[in-house]
Amino acid sequence: MGKGLFVIYTGDGKGKTTAALGMAVRALGHGYPVTVIQFIKSNDRCGEHNLPRRFDGLLNVHVMGKGFTWQSENLDEDIALARTAWDFAAQTITEGKVKLLILDELTYLVRYNMVDENEILTAIANRPVEMHIVVTGRHASEKMIAAADLVTEMTEIKHPYQQGIPAQKGVDF
Repeated sequence: MGKGLFVIYTGDGKGKTTAALGMAVRALGHGYPVTVIQFIKSNDRCGEHNLPRRFDGLLNVHVMGKGFTWQSENLDEDIALARTAWDFAAQTITEGKVKLLILDELTYLVRYNMVDENEILTAIANRPVEMHIVVTGRHASEKMIAAADLVTEMTEIKHPYQQGIPAQKGVDF
């Protein structure tokens, strides 16, 4: 029996969600059930939203945001959506039916004070012993980093957008 890890992918560079989805592919390859909860993304063009039907019920992806909240015209609605998404995540942790739970862009809920960080960290700390939890997003807090078993910071060195190359299907979404 292995110990479930708490993993964080953070930083200003690209690749946080991609790294988490790479872990999902590994877990699925071993027949482990995986759930992905996306707190901010709402774009149904993202390739990962097409994965569940290809993995025979082992993978569930829940897109629970409506887009980039810092551009919102209705912050109260965004906070309510964040709260609903977090409640679903907390229930998923408590139920313990998945081996890997990816909480994509959860760091923003803490950064923008949408959900209490202590509540999140308590739920993660009390997860089933074999459940791995991966959190992604920029600006992971010091408290969250201290609680994690593994933290990787993605650093942007060069980005195609700087050369006028827009986001591309299959690479960026």
